[in-house]
This record gives sequence, C-alpha cells and structure tokens, in this order.
Amino acid sequence: MFAVYAARIDRDQPLTGLELGERPAPESRPGWSTVTVKAASLNHHDLWSLRGVGLAEDKLPMILGCDAAGVDEDGNEVVLHSVIGQSGHGVGPKEPRSILTERYQGTFAEQVAVPTWNILPKPKELSFEEAACLPTAWLTAYRMLFTNAGVRPGDSVLVQGAGGGVATAAIVLGKAAGLRVFATSRDEAKRKRAVELGAVEALEVGARLPQRVDAVIETVGAATWSHSVKSLKPGGTLVISGATSGDRPSHAELTRVFFLELKIVGSTMGTKDELEDLLSFCAATGVRPVIDEVLPMDRAREGFERLASGEQFGKVVLTNP
Repeated sequence: MFAVYAARIDRDQPLTGLELGERPAPESRPGWSTVTVKAASLNHHDLWSLRGVGLAEDKLPMILGCDAAGVDEDGNEVVLHSVIGQSGHGVGPKEPRSILTERYQGTFAEQVAVPTWNILPKPKELSFEEAACLPTAWLTAYRMLFTNAGVRPGDSVLVQGAGGGVATAAIVLGKAAGLRVFATSRDEAKRKRAVELGAVEALEVGARLPQRVDAVIETVGAATWSHSVKSLKPGGTLVISGATSGDRPSHAELTRVFFLELKIVGSTMGTKDELEDLLSFCAATGVRPVIDEVLPMDRAREGFERLASGEQFGKVVLTNP
C-alpha cells in the first residue's frame, strides 16, 4: 500500500528522512482492527519523529501520522484515538503508553491497524477531514483548557503562538466555552486570524496584556516562557504541552512562581473519554477545526514543508481517494 514514512533519522534536516512509497499493509492480530484511512492530519510530532524524538532507529522504517478518520472493517465511519496502551487493550499488561508511530505504524497510509478499543464513531456532522484534526492537537488543547487549567466560562486565558494546531484549537474551544481569550504571534496576519476566530485581542509576542490571566496555554517553550509566567494572576495556572522553540528558557522566573503561588502543569494528549467529549462538543456546537490546507497523500512532502516553515494557520490534512 502507498504510505508516507520515516526511512532515516536526521536531527538537523528532518525532511531528508521522509519517503513516499510502498509499504506492507497491516497484518491482522487479536484485539486489533484495520481502518481504511480517508483523512489524516499532520502534527509537529511527525517532524520530531523524523528527528528521532520518540522514535528509535531500530523501529525504522516507520509510517508517520497519529491522527486519522476513516472506515472500519464493518463499513462504519470512525475516528482513531492515537494513544496506544493507555488501558491495556490490544497490548501487553506492562506495556507503557505510547503515541502511534513511537512503537506502531501510523496513519499516513491507505490503511492503519489499531487496538479495536481505540476506535470511536465519527459524528455525522463532521467531515473526514475535520474529524482527522481532532485526536492530537485538538484533544491536547481540550485537555489543557478544561482538565488541566480547569478554566470556567468567564475566565481569561492567554494562548501563545497563534497559528499552531494546539494554539488554534485552544482559541476556538476557549471562545466557544465562554472564555476571554488573548493570543500572541510574531506574524500580523496570524494575529488578525486569531481575532477572527474569537480572541478578544492578539498581540506581539512578549507584549504586555491588558490584564493578567487565569491560565496560559503554552506550546512554544523557551521563547515565550518568561512572558507566560509574568502574564498570570496570583494563583494562576500555566499548562505546557510542547516546546517548539526549545525547552531551556533563559529565565525560569522561579521567584515569581513561588511568590505568586503559580501552578505549572504538564499536559500530553488526552484520554479516549476526553476525545469522545470533544467529538460531541464539536457536533453539538458547530465548532469546527481550522484547516490550513488539504492535500492528497502523494503530496505529503508539501504538507511537511509547510509545517516545518511555520507558515500554516491551523491543520494540514492529507487525504486518500
């Protein structure tokens, strides 16, 4: 079957290890099901995999892709939960959790195999392309906001780095949930889009906010860390799920953290139940993922290049006929 896969690891030039071509179709195994992929979306996780982060060389070649929506063996339209081993279903009892492509072949292919437990019905209100955006970036944003930040309608939130998949999701979900959302971006066009999506104001990175906020959604890392900490109210919460600019900020702001009793919470992906709630939330409210570009699977390299450049606003989606 046709697939998009990591053939080599290159930490400095990750796209040199990206290959498109034929790979073996999934083999049947007890407790697992094969899904025919209709749409799959890119995440920064895919670029990190090409750098060898979370993907060992002895696992190569590895079909990339965490997210997908498609059709199961019984003809049902479905969405995949990307975390394998969370419950023990389909894997050994002592196997630690992993994300697709860390141990198991991913979704950038004509077919993908996952534990049957990881398959959820796709709401009829969502297209395959829309549903394929939800299981990683949008689920991550959902958990960051509503589980780990614990914000409620009327609270204020700062979303760093508008334009990325998680950040864009946080703006849209926050607006729909009645939050007062502020956003930052270095790019004027992305700031404008953030306001169009529901941010009350979008500012330059590092700019002083009109008010301190209850929570910060942080995926940028070193470049915005100090600003994130300084933007919080006393007792506020900073939730971090990524560090695209690096994980070693020059100023950790430890004095401010303990003096103002700030909370810093790490967040990774989300649970199957949270994905089910997110799917229902989108179906019921009309909230839809922001899609930057839809490409056929055989043009995947263009999508990776766009993601690597940081030019995208929202999700890049790959489709099969």
